[in-house]
Amino acid sequence: MSTTASPVPATSATTEGTRPATGPILDAAFAGVRRVPEPVNDASRSYAPGTPERAELKARLKSMAAERIDIPIIIGGREIRTGRTAQAVMPHDHSHVLADYHLADPEHVQEAIAAAAAARREWASWPWEDRAAVILRAAELLATSWRSTIVAATMLGQSKTANQAEIDSASEMIDFWRFNAHFAQELYSEQPVSSPGMWNQMEYRALEGFVYAVSPFNFTAIGGNLTTAPALMGNTIVWKPAASAMLSSYYTLRVLEEAGLPPGVINMVPGDPVEISRLLLDSPELAGVHFTGSTAVFNSMWKKVAENLEKYRGYPRIVGETGGKDFIIAHPSADAEAVAVAIARGGFEYQGQKCSAASRVYIPESLWAEVRDRTVAMMKDINVGDVRDFRNFMGAVIDEKAFKKISGYLDDANERARVLQGGTASGKEGFFIQPTLIQTEDPGYRTMREEIFGPVVTAYVYPDGKWHETLETVDRTSPYALTGAVFSRDRRGVREAVSALRNAAGNFYVNDKPTGAVVGQQPFGGSRASGTNDKAGSKLNLVRWVNARTLKETFAPSRDYRHPYMGEE
Repeated sequence: MSTTASPVPATSATTEGTRPATGPILDAAFAGVRRVPEPVNDASRSYAPGTPERAELKARLKSMAAERIDIPIIIGGREIRTGRTAQAVMPHDHSHVLADYHLADPEHVQEAIAAAAAARREWASWPWEDRAAVILRAAELLATSWRSTIVAATMLGQSKTANQAEIDSASEMIDFWRFNAHFAQELYSEQPVSSPGMWNQMEYRALEGFVYAVSPFNFTAIGGNLTTAPALMGNTIVWKPAASAMLSSYYTLRVLEEAGLPPGVINMVPGDPVEISRLLLDSPELAGVHFTGSTAVFNSMWKKVAENLEKYRGYPRIVGETGGKDFIIAHPSADAEAVAVAIARGGFEYQGQKCSAASRVYIPESLWAEVRDRTVAMMKDINVGDVRDFRNFMGAVIDEKAFKKISGYLDDANERARVLQGGTASGKEGFFIQPTLIQTEDPGYRTMREEIFGPVVTAYVYPDGKWHETLETVDRTSPYALTGAVFSRDRRGVREAVSALRNAAGNFYVNDKPTGAVVGQQPFGGSRASGTNDKAGSKLNLVRWVNARTLKETFAPSRDYRHPYMGEE
């Protein structure tokens, strides 16, 4: 059964009377070169004791936890309820249901494709500044009146602490929306050179068809960027959010709707990911895929697109950020305390469920005892529990499947390696994994190679004299190349690591943890098995969502077919 929340009016009122709401809006009064406000990174809130924002967030957490909302499918602005539902729960209290969300049937996927096509006719014809205005207004709403709602939804639904939810679902998403408008302006401003007698122009068109956006559970901001980056450039979207991030995804779309996003520009279709992907990738209208998730899923989607190439109008743009096996390598000159803090923060913030989380570390023998002891001391001090208790540094891992997978690695490590701290799990009330530090004498041990996506860090201790050999080991051990870090107080060590690990990480950090990329400062993405490295949070990503057309206008056309060289001697 389908229900419509708010019908789309057939006409819209203007000072000139009425005009079709679905037609292009062209107004000469807006002629001129407009510039978006200069972007500035959002200032994250601290939520320190006694601050107004702490009280506001605590109140919103309480009210939201007391709710059980109904999340519909949203297609063309319509709310659709199928009656087939699944539940969004708190990972740290998995018996507590936050929302029931409706699951799409195959016909809804086809409706979403049609809605995206209908919306594109107007949306793509808007001046880019008007599309940017919607996104910029959404950023302002998120920075103010919607902030506590989005942060609370991320905390409760994805078990992020106040700090981790704030820097993700508020600051990073605000930054994506503000900086992307600025990057779009830069891109549209890039025009070719014109010789005398002609005018060369570059037109940046939207892609022909819809973009399929697939977002993960671990970052609310990623869902907000995967959808809006292509939309900003005139595309329309079919969005399948992660089932375990439905609460924050729903509110993200509501923010965009309040900001004036027209119906059908972003269509949210929850449901069976395999079936939804099959239907969308089989559609001749597919123009692109914007994906963040596992390498295995991305590979399967790429293969499906390749099988269907003859169906499509053009070659779909495939943009993906996938897995990581992110490293920290310490030079013998490194600051042991700084390395230990980087392990604790880089490895255990958000339970290690970041694509960029530190997962394997390489420490010289001369520093190992101090790094180990400092790291273990911090780990013993870390509280794990309900994220509504602000004293906790870690919450729960996302769901039972992740809990069982990570527990299996712990079991293996207890048998085949040395667990220095942690190594335990408890799933009775919440999916809690204790922060775990493993030491191995085998640099090829599975926890040094395989993506775990949990609060598990494995250390390999290398002889101080084997620095160059260890750099080679870091480069060849894992198929991924997302993030990495080197710690060294010797500049030669920094130079050697930067050179030897040139292809081992798309984001490389010197004397800092390998997490926490900031939009506009460290554009994010990796290569090898970590994705297409199209750098979210930069102009490079936006380039993928336009189809350029070159226009040449000649002011004085030739009147003679002959060339000067053809004249008589």
